[in-house]
Amino acid sequence: MKDMDDMASEPVDGRDAGGGAPAGAQAMTVRGAAFLGVGSMVGAGIFALLGEAGAVAGSAVWLSFLLAGVVATLQGYAIAKLGARYPSSGGIVTFLLQGYGRGHITAITSWLLYFAALIVTAMVAVSFGSYGAALFFDDSGVWSRILTSAVVVLVAAINIAGTKFIDRVQTAIVVILLAVFAVFVVVTLAQLDPSLLAPSTYPPTVDIVGSVALTFFAYLGFTVISFTGGDLPDPSRNLPRAMYLALGVTILLYVLISLGVFGTLTVQEVVDNGDTALAVAAQPALGDAGFAIMALAALLATSSSVNANVYAAAGSTAKLAESGTFPPVFGSRAWVGGTRGLTISVALILLLANLVDLTAIASLGSAVALAIFLVTSIAAYRLRHETDSRAGILVAGIVLTVVVLVVFAVQTLLTAPETFAAMIGIVVLAVALELFWSAVRARRASRTQ
Repeated sequence: MKDMDDMASEPVDGRDAGGGAPAGAQAMTVRGAAFLGVGSMVGAGIFALLGEAGAVAGSAVWLSFLLAGVVATLQGYAIAKLGARYPSSGGIVTFLLQGYGRGHITAITSWLLYFAALIVTAMVAVSFGSYGAALFFDDSGVWSRILTSAVVVLVAAINIAGTKFIDRVQTAIVVILLAVFAVFVVVTLAQLDPSLLAPSTYPPTVDIVGSVALTFFAYLGFTVISFTGGDLPDPSRNLPRAMYLALGVTILLYVLISLGVFGTLTVQEVVDNGDTALAVAAQPALGDAGFAIMALAALLATSSSVNANVYAAAGSTAKLAESGTFPPVFGSRAWVGGTRGLTISVALILLLANLVDLTAIASLGSAVALAIFLVTSIAAYRLRHETDSRAGILVAGIVLTVVVLVVFAVQTLLTAPETFAAMIGIVVLAVALELFWSAVRARRASRTQ
């Protein structure tokens, strides 16, 4: 039996887990890795969150996004340090293996990570279908489902094509997306009414802090960057650069967009218009073209997010299968290309997107992700001497994550008990799958002895 260090350092899909992409490989660039993160973070979050966040934080939503960005940056520090020391396409999975070994903590957290990725990706794919149907097919429910499925299948094909193609596609999408948002920011800030953003209009501080649990959802995609470690040349230097670049761009983007929206519309107007608030804010200067422009931006953002999350799912399941944490079928090659883990993930995303009412568990992915970040940060603290990390920064990240998670859980229990029940259910499912697979592994091991 191989020990944990051997398994955590073996290559995944031909990538060198210890030193990034091997010489001559089609490596990902720092820009590509950063844009993968930006694309995953922006996703549908900024479109769907403004109304909900406004109902809690009022015109101080920009502060909520800034505070959530601070929490994400502290988590990003831990993950960047781990990624620089243990570069691998397994991303967080590799860090869990290094921090805890191949035990129940790693396995249960890995199942939770996988579930969260599937849920969030399915939600974003549904959002793509909804925006596409609204823009081109008069809100047709049939076309919404067709477009939802189409974007998932297309992204699977892009991932099968390889890392270099993913890099190019993601870079092109994010460049266009940032250009659209830049126009939006300039237009809205030019017509900004300072009185709408006056501190006297802010709600109590406790409400602003409470809303961080909600706006943090918009930053969940930053961990996707950790999965590029096996594809980046010189990952010890380039992975942290990509992480900080992605977080810096996204935080600035969110703050400017929220200032533009809440400086143009009243809080009630933002709440009433929900996920079309960006389009409404752009209408005074751009007219009806504003809705079309922002709808197209939503299509780009959601497709970019689906692409980034599927890329991460493929890398993580391959690493989990290699370490024995997941069944080996997830790591074997599929006849259509890529791994069977990619094929299984795409199939599950399609099922979730088309058969499950995801609005009922819309915040489930965020809660699960917060728990995963907490476990990963504790692993980073345990490995701080190996990663040359500053203990104070890691502790600050752990404490803030606990605060956000507790606030989130309490708010969910009080306002959406069915979602809280789903949170407990998904943890129970992860534990059950780990116990079942552990029993299967034990039986197979006893037969070979």
